[in-house]
Amino acid sequence: MSEMRNHTEITLFVLRGLTDDRQLQLLLLFFLFLSYMLSIMGNLTIITLTLVDLHLKTPMYFFLRNFSFLELLFTTASVPGFLYHLSSGNYSVTYNACFTQLFFCFLFGASEFFLLAAMSYDRYVAICKPLHYATIMNNRVCYQLLLGCWLSGLMIILTPFSMGLELEFCDSNIIDHFACDAAPMLEITCSDTQFIEKMILASAAFTLLSTLVLVVLSYASIVKTILGFPSVEQRKKAFSTCSSHMIVVSMTYGSCIFIYIKPSAKEGVNSNKIVILLATSVAPVMNPFIYTLRNKQVIQAFRDRFKRISLISKL
Repeated sequence: MSEMRNHTEITLFVLRGLTDDRQLQLLLLFFLFLSYMLSIMGNLTIITLTLVDLHLKTPMYFFLRNFSFLELLFTTASVPGFLYHLSSGNYSVTYNACFTQLFFCFLFGASEFFLLAAMSYDRYVAICKPLHYATIMNNRVCYQLLLGCWLSGLMIILTPFSMGLELEFCDSNIIDHFACDAAPMLEITCSDTQFIEKMILASAAFTLLSTLVLVVLSYASIVKTILGFPSVEQRKKAFSTCSSHMIVVSMTYGSCIFIYIKPSAKEGVNSNKIVILLATSVAPVMNPFIYTLRNKQVIQAFRDRFKRISLISKL
């Protein structure tokens, strides 16, 4: 990335991490490495299955595949760097690398919320307008929605991120975090942060609330439609197709509302570190299991693929 530093004397940041205890650092290293590997395997499994299995060539699995892809990108933007810091003991990071990580984490995170809203809309059409589902959710619409999610995420973060590049760091270069994040960086800048804090709050609030409204409206219509089904079996089947998505939505929105919807971006950095660690390491592991263990089609596709691989290996 080209040189981004125009208004600062500091070219190197030092991350404080989570703990100075070496034993805890090694335990954390093992935990993060294990969770990262599980996340890679789980999300790659979903991506592969939805690409190769003919039974999973539907809009729902198209969005699930792209959600898994975003989860991979999001966790890869932060966790490997922290693993390197823990293993090497070197917690320094350049100005450009720090802002590059910040940009991609925000881009992937914001795009993920819009994708969750698109997935909710897909379930709304599937359950509330089943006869028109194939027509409404055709390939062109799916790709347009996906592109819209990425563009929306990009547009949301551009203004606050551009303002962040104008911040001056002249006194301290110690970031009280395990990765580059907005709140701890605002703590050490010698620039006035009132306006950028308001912009970050406004961007986060707009992203969370606008997508949450779409999700709530979709599921309100879904629940109303399902309750009108005459058969208990039909209601169970309809709820089962939405339950995984609802769990993931609750986890994602809950953690991000805790982190960003606050009066000041400088408050609660210590509590944020734990939540962000869980959001970037544990959630990407849980999400594939939530979607697969509660989805008979994905489980069957995995079994079929495993049987084929076993047969080929025996030949």
